[in-house]
Amino acid sequence: MIDITEADLKQLEGKGISKEKMASQIETFKEGIPFIHLKETATTGNGISKFTLEEQNERIAFFEGNKAELSLLKFVPASGAASRMFKAMFNFVDSYNPSEESLAAYLERTGDTAAEQFVKGMKRFPFYAEIHSRITGKYNSEGEKAFLFVETMLSETGLNYGFYPKGLLPFHNYTEGSATPFEEHLKEAALYTKTNGKAQLHFTISVQHDTMFKEEEAQASPKISKTTSTQFQVSYSNQKPSTDTLAVTMENRPFRNSDGTLLFRPGGHGALIENLDDQEADIIFIKNIDNVVVDKDLEEVARNKKMLAGVLLQVQTKAFEYARALEGEDITPELLQTAKTFLEHELNVRFLTNYDSLSANDQMAVLKDKINRPIRICGMVKNEGEPGGGPFWIEDKNGTISLQIIESAQVDMGNEHQVAIFKGATHFNPVDIVCGVKNHRGEKYNLLNFVDTKQGFITEKTKEGKTLKALELPGLWNGAMAFWNTIFVEVPLVTFNPVKTVNDLLKSSHQA
Repeated sequence: MIDITEADLKQLEGKGISKEKMASQIETFKEGIPFIHLKETATTGNGISKFTLEEQNERIAFFEGNKAELSLLKFVPASGAASRMFKAMFNFVDSYNPSEESLAAYLERTGDTAAEQFVKGMKRFPFYAEIHSRITGKYNSEGEKAFLFVETMLSETGLNYGFYPKGLLPFHNYTEGSATPFEEHLKEAALYTKTNGKAQLHFTISVQHDTMFKEEEAQASPKISKTTSTQFQVSYSNQKPSTDTLAVTMENRPFRNSDGTLLFRPGGHGALIENLDDQEADIIFIKNIDNVVVDKDLEEVARNKKMLAGVLLQVQTKAFEYARALEGEDITPELLQTAKTFLEHELNVRFLTNYDSLSANDQMAVLKDKINRPIRICGMVKNEGEPGGGPFWIEDKNGTISLQIIESAQVDMGNEHQVAIFKGATHFNPVDIVCGVKNHRGEKYNLLNFVDTKQGFITEKTKEGKTLKALELPGLWNGAMAFWNTIFVEVPLVTFNPVKTVNDLLKSSHQA
């Protein structure tokens, strides 16, 4: 039994976490989370669709022809702070003293390639002019200039970019000024989520950044509204305290802070399935905050988004027809067979080997269960050495085979066969997802019913010098969508331009 105090119960109540949920998390720590069993890599023609230009155009036209009757939403996970993006530059100001050695000597001594790349490309950053104006006349050497530049960029007395949310940093430099990812997402939304002159966007942000995002919206929205003839309807939410997870000791007992309170930690991006579940749109586009492009690539990116949405609408239209038919009076063997074929060929559903031996009623129950699920269309980019999860066929402990996006942390890296399958991935996941979250009656699915709770992650952390175990919820596009119907579609590399480090802004795709 877990010793729960009155203070613990109050703390749980304050976070909206039940005793049962806490007990379940402790049980998960005790049992451990099993590795995923990879069956095979999803490839073009085997889990990944690839369309000709003509087929793409046909799907785009289908989306354009039907979108006016639908509510569309762009959902952008945007709570990430920029601190990780500047990790190497924090290290530079901590390690380099320009009064003791030249910049060249420091770079030679440390082999600090990130600092070298940053300094070489300094003038190409969108914030160069702003910082340079602040430090002009305050340095006597290249080393002093580099040090002052980075210090001004990061320090609280300077621009404080290390504290900023990633979505509000200057990413792109245009003749009329710099643009943040927030602004670039507005431009994109105007191209594919606009209906009747309005475009809806939802950003999930950290509580401490609420005011900053609203100030950016007040400045950017009127400007982009004018250039795109679009009225933006922007909403925000924060990760819910109820999605925080309990930390435990190495003996799987609740970990307590020095003041005796239970230690809870944020559940990771998988917690956002609850924020997504709160949205009411017919079609939801998901894209990360740091994956934006400069104006010259906007049309190409929007074209691919519309193509994915067209794939969704076409397959959803058929799925709805079958869902209605399976609720009707006239259930024939032919209907059961064509519904099964549709699920297999167009929604990548795999049936257990005993399906054919089931009675007609049981087969119908299986088909209804398989067809009445949210649908996700996930863009997949050809592997070019970029990090990230990939598309695989996996098999669960019941023998059910399904298409999933799998991260390396979910794979048993001690198993050569599993590693070989994982490394054989031909494509990776750029987080380019279009979701259909309503059924054939127009009712929204409860997305929390389609989460595989056994696809989370357990990691070791330390707090006040003590080791603990932390639980990360199943990732938003991993276990949190495990029981959705899934279609993977190849999309071009132009759709994937994340900024993981500040030096990524020097790539040609971020130079306007």
